[in-house]
Amino acid sequence: MSSPAIDDYLKAVYTHTEWQDAPITPSVLAARLGIAPSSVTEMVKKLSAQGLVAHEPYRAVRLTPEGERRALAMVRRHRLIETWLVEEFGYSWDEVHEEAEVLEHTVSDRLLEKIDVRLGRPRFDPHGDPIPDTDGQVQREGFVRLADAPPGHTGRVLRVSDRDPALLRRIENAGIAVGHTLRVAPGVVELDGVPTALPEGAGDIIWITA
Repeated sequence: MSSPAIDDYLKAVYTHTEWQDAPITPSVLAARLGIAPSSVTEMVKKLSAQGLVAHEPYRAVRLTPEGERRALAMVRRHRLIETWLVEEFGYSWDEVHEEAEVLEHTVSDRLLEKIDVRLGRPRFDPHGDPIPDTDGQVQREGFVRLADAPPGHTGRVLRVSDRDPALLRRIENAGIAVGHTLRVAPGVVELDGVPTALPEGAGDIIWITA
């Protein structure tokens, strides 16, 4: 059975563990989706019955191979649409997430393929997240979250989370973008060699090369 709700659940499980190792529990999934824990518990049972997730009571929710395949297909849709909105319609990177959340459920496979071709088959979306190919394969470099990087570490910005549009705007105003080089220094970072103060919380949503 396919439905937008199922797709959203699977995508949420996948993206939660994409850039960090902590597994996702039903309570965390409920908070991420903004849904009542009781509703999440019932949906997780349905997903488990369909062979899309593996879950034992009070333990983490994990995707099965079939669940991961479907999650990656939705992630591909979401990130291609975000890239399309930025490249073709002039959206900024803090504006595209909610639009893509709607469009990912309505765009046909044919149109999605044409979007991919039109954009030159991009490998990453505007936030630096990898776009899975049609086989579900992704390319990603070794990474470390900026907040966890030791003083003196230098890395290229790989990804900035899109979960907080307001923080994205503050990061952009600070001159930080995907592809820029950051060096971790006490209390600040050096952006391409220039000391730059980070907006509060920015270190938690920026990933750089390890």
